[in-house]
Amino acid sequence: MGGLNRIGPVSSEEFDAESAKTLSKDGGRRGGLLDVFGAVLTLLSAAFILFTFPLTAWMCAKVVQEYERAVIFRLGRVVKGRAKGPGLFWIIPWLDVIQKVDLRTVSFDVQPQEVLTADGVPLKVDAVVFYRVVDPCVWVTRVQNGYQATQTLAQTTLRAALGAHTLTDVLTQRRRITQRMEEALLAASRRWGVQVERVELKDLTLPISLQRCMASEAEAARKARAKMILAEGEVNASRALKEAASGLSPIAFQLRYLQSLSSLDSSTSIVVFSLPTELLDVFFSHQLISAGR
Repeated sequence: MGGLNRIGPVSSEEFDAESAKTLSKDGGRRGGLLDVFGAVLTLLSAAFILFTFPLTAWMCAKVVQEYERAVIFRLGRVVKGRAKGPGLFWIIPWLDVIQKVDLRTVSFDVQPQEVLTADGVPLKVDAVVFYRVVDPCVWVTRVQNGYQATQTLAQTTLRAALGAHTLTDVLTQRRRITQRMEEALLAASRRWGVQVERVELKDLTLPISLQRCMASEAEAARKARAKMILAEGEVNASRALKEAASGLSPIAFQLRYLQSLSSLDSSTSIVVFSLPTELLDVFFSHQLISAGR
């Protein structure tokens, strides 16, 4: 406290700096004493376990499954090294606290979210996220409730990802959007010892009025496409008939005419007027002269 005993006014910044130095010195001294006390207590506990080994073996032996890891806190601090497991390991029962972590892939459903797309269309979207813990020590020490934190992060990421795209992009580029969500979740949750493996959009719900408008638009587009296909077919058929008629000689044309008459059904009430082909030739020649003029 020597720095605070000078004569004259002391600014708040100087006071805070001096106080921080004093606290760090006091904390370092206390931390050093506690570390020594903890080391002595650990040695005495280990010696007691060795002397009474047959009796304390069942208390010190712990087992974790293949898909689990055990994070050990000794006197409130994480034991150095990797998490224990799988299999058998030893602890000091009255000094250690064990917290087990499951390393298997976990999936959870993101609750339906009301999202407004970039073009102002309201959507209700739900998704599913798959993740697994890769660093048990970080997972235990850096986040209080990892499952809830990951779920909240997935909800906010889903809103941000879909809000930056239009409705057409959401409907046609779902895989690219989910990949961007995976990258965003992985970058944010890596500090917690989590690896996001997959994100999938389950369902997209549009308003009823918008669904009707989209259905009407799709139906109109299908009708227009059908009319264009029918018109193209008629044009092609007329061109084929014109080419076939231009290649027929007068005799072949007469035979085709007689064959068409013979193919008529006699049971139907059809009246046929037969005309000489010479009249047709005069009619066609007259049309050609008129067109040339």
